[in-house]
Amino acid sequence: PKSLCAFGGLDAVTHALEAYVSVLASEFSDGQALQALKLLKENLPASYHEGSKNPVARERVHSAATIAGIAFANAFLGVCHSMAHKLGSQFHIPHGLANALLICNVIRYNANDNPTKQTAFSQYDRPQARRRYAEIADHLGLSAPGDRTAAKIEKLLAWLESIKAELGIPKSIREAGVQEADFLAHVDKLSEDAFDDQCTGANPRYPLVSELRQLLLASFYGEAFAEQ
Repeated sequence: PKSLCAFGGLDAVTHALEAYVSVLASEFSDGQALQALKLLKENLPASYHEGSKNPVARERVHSAATIAGIAFANAFLGVCHSMAHKLGSQFHIPHGLANALLICNVIRYNANDNPTKQTAFSQYDRPQARRRYAEIADHLGLSAPGDRTAAKIEKLLAWLESIKAELGIPKSIREAGVQEADFLAHVDKLSEDAFDDQCTGANPRYPLVSELRQLLLASFYGEAFAEQ
């Protein structure tokens, strides 16, 4: 089914994105994350639109998903998955769709050099997410010569929004069928549970529960996250 291709493909995209900016990222995960994203960018739309008529694209998407799995097995994930785990469980949203609904706002949240991360992981010495998102944009051919980091991140976000639209992803959690009253009744508990999720500790920016709540609310209404 097309939805399985879309949700599974965007879950793999999220795996690679989160692994590359994780505080546990290393030489054993970086190459896999970047190669997975390249394969997905080049093959996921064709796999979605053409299905069994394009077995090469399908094979490369499967390979990319596996390679992204190798990346996050070594580097772990981040708060996009923390929130997606709880959102999907509470409202019966497929996991890949939940990630797709959250990932752009998570990038906006993480792409901030202040505050710094407090962590015991020895390889993490300073905030790196902004630079690393820019490196992804470079690797995918999204940036132009002379682009500054902020412009590269915006182009990465634009590509993600574009591929989500092409794959039929709703623009918000509300558009995905969650009722406002039901969401608001659960958002505080979702935020607390997401904070306690095993993926949160590897996120490049350590969140407050209140910040996870802001991310969930912005994603519910289809708004771009902005610092408050």
